[in-house]
Amino acid sequence: MTTPQTPSHLAAQLREQLHHHAHLYYVLDAPSVPDAEYDRLFKALQALEAAHPELLTPDSPTQRVGGQALDSFATVRHAMPMLSIRTETDTEASGAQAFDTRIRKELTLGDNDAAVEYVAELKFDGLAMSLRYEQGVLVQAATRGDGEVGEDVTHNIRTIGQIPLKLPASASGQGATAASLLDQALPVPAVLEVRGEVYMARADFEALNERQRSRIAAGEKGEKTFVNPRNAAAGAVRQLDPTIAAQRPLSFFAYGLGEVTASDQGGPNFTTHHELLMALKAWGFPVAVQTRVVHGAAGLVDFHQRIGQARDALPFDIDGVVYKVNRLAAQRQLGFVTREPRWAVAHKYPAQEQLTTVQAIEIQVGRTGKLTPVAKLAPVFVGGVTVTNATLHNEDEARRKDVRVGDTVVVRRAGDVIPEVVSVVLDKRWPDAQIFTMQHHCPVCHSPAVREEGEADYRCTGGLFCSAQRKQAILHFAHRRAVEIEDLGDKLVEQLVDAGVVKALPDIYRLGLTALVALDRMAEKSANKVLASIEKSKQTTLPRFVFGLGIRHVGEATAKELVRHFGKLDAIMDATVDQLLQVPDVGPIVAQSIRTFFDQAHNREVVEQLRACGLTWTEGEALAGASLPLTGQTYVLTGTLPTLSRDQAKDMLEALGAKVAGSVSKKTHGVVAGAEAGSKLDKARELGIPVWDEAALLAWVADQQR
Repeated sequence: MTTPQTPSHLAAQLREQLHHHAHLYYVLDAPSVPDAEYDRLFKALQALEAAHPELLTPDSPTQRVGGQALDSFATVRHAMPMLSIRTETDTEASGAQAFDTRIRKELTLGDNDAAVEYVAELKFDGLAMSLRYEQGVLVQAATRGDGEVGEDVTHNIRTIGQIPLKLPASASGQGATAASLLDQALPVPAVLEVRGEVYMARADFEALNERQRSRIAAGEKGEKTFVNPRNAAAGAVRQLDPTIAAQRPLSFFAYGLGEVTASDQGGPNFTTHHELLMALKAWGFPVAVQTRVVHGAAGLVDFHQRIGQARDALPFDIDGVVYKVNRLAAQRQLGFVTREPRWAVAHKYPAQEQLTTVQAIEIQVGRTGKLTPVAKLAPVFVGGVTVTNATLHNEDEARRKDVRVGDTVVVRRAGDVIPEVVSVVLDKRWPDAQIFTMQHHCPVCHSPAVREEGEADYRCTGGLFCSAQRKQAILHFAHRRAVEIEDLGDKLVEQLVDAGVVKALPDIYRLGLTALVALDRMAEKSANKVLASIEKSKQTTLPRFVFGLGIRHVGEATAKELVRHFGKLDAIMDATVDQLLQVPDVGPIVAQSIRTFFDQAHNREVVEQLRACGLTWTEGEALAGASLPLTGQTYVLTGTLPTLSRDQAKDMLEALGAKVAGSVSKKTHGVVAGAEAGSKLDKARELGIPVWDEAALLAWVADQQR
């Protein structure tokens, strides 16, 4: 008979399981249980602690976000100063060579002596942090401050999933390549201060700013976007309210130790810095996988170059690399100078932020009609390239940053990211600098530009006419779910538009063999194939044609509903907003978008020219208020049908009023199954849903059309 567990034992067991799963998820990126199971364990521990408050401990996973907001930060005097590392400003290979030359000289090594062994690490662009553990439990987290005194930010650091709240009593370093020390169990010291960097990953930063922009657009007060990941991370760490900090995704890398006091079991006797890093990893801290042990100047130069090439692909920002003499005895021999270690140096990369001046602000029109204000800059070398343009994103961002012509601005470029104006240096602003005003007409085709409710961007309404949108309009029109011009691909459209052969959609249907074979890499056989697919596309359907026009917010389903409701193209083109609102799934924004599109004379002219070029389709009577055989029913397609493509079968069902879904549920009315149908077919049979094959579908459709 099993003895029931006491609440104390159960709480300890739940905490241990949650710590284990959190480490797998946040540090190793290898979760072993689904989120739902973690949530179940977490809620069980919450309930247990609520019923038995005496069981609540500081290291409990339930305490990652909790407590009241602070009025101010307490100060923390570091037991061991958090020293800065000297920076090598020479961003070329010679910077690494100079460091190795100095180290060899100070260690009195001759030409015949072995190369110095170094640990090469990343220089994270974040916020330095010291984590203090006592008896394996996180008791304090402090910022660097002035190196001697920092701020107590424990309440916010607890929200970072990668930082363990409690360390294992001991951890095995087996499998590490560092040294024999790590082939043994590593007891956690009584006092362990872990030094590292709090940062925000680029993807998390972009997602955070996107949420901020949405809040600003919704009119929420006090919201702002963040300049860069480092500022966002620093702002999150210095929040007085931990619940706000928890909403801003932070990460952590460990790279060193502060104070260490051995426990009763003793403590690890490290001989190299790399051993120390592997011990941190064994204790559950994330250590950058890019860290390497290298030898001599050649190893340092190679590391600097390799990381420089990979820098833009990293998921987080760095501004350089760090070299450290690996052997701790050599570090002690080298010592410090002016409170900087002689045995380490930070080797920078070219800056990703620079100052320059705004010479003009122009409006660029994107492929989809989006109007973007762009600052024209005095040329500046930033992020490895010369930058002359920087995006201001949209009217709200331009006004929030208050960028004006003549301003001195901070420009940032990271990797392949489009350069952007980060902020204005107000002290250098001219008194007569003019406030930016967004124009409400497209600068390319002069069509009206509209900003829909809830949107941040203005968009040109001349989609079929505007030359800036020409390539996108053609590709959309030729898409397989639109009019479908099978052999008109991206590269050919680029050539046709860039050569000035196609200036509008109707020009596609005026193409001849001579114009096509004149293009690069276009033989006569290929040209004839393109012309054949263009000719074939003239026989289309009205829903495909309406969808192909690229009206904003009008997708396939909406195009079908419009045709079903009005029957004819002219009726759709002439419908009022009130009439459009009677179409299922068409709301005020979609109705106004349709009306705005057809109110442009040049859009109507393009439609008429396409008709004149021979595009035809079958039109029917308006079906407003009528009911089709499958109206209100949902069908699912699965497997490969003998003769029909998935799109053809979908069109058949939708023409009869059905909606075609991607998954089977109790609300599904029927399933059309072909060869190799899998789980969807199994679920349909399990739920007793009717199943048709292709022959049954075709017979039923033919019967309905009689």
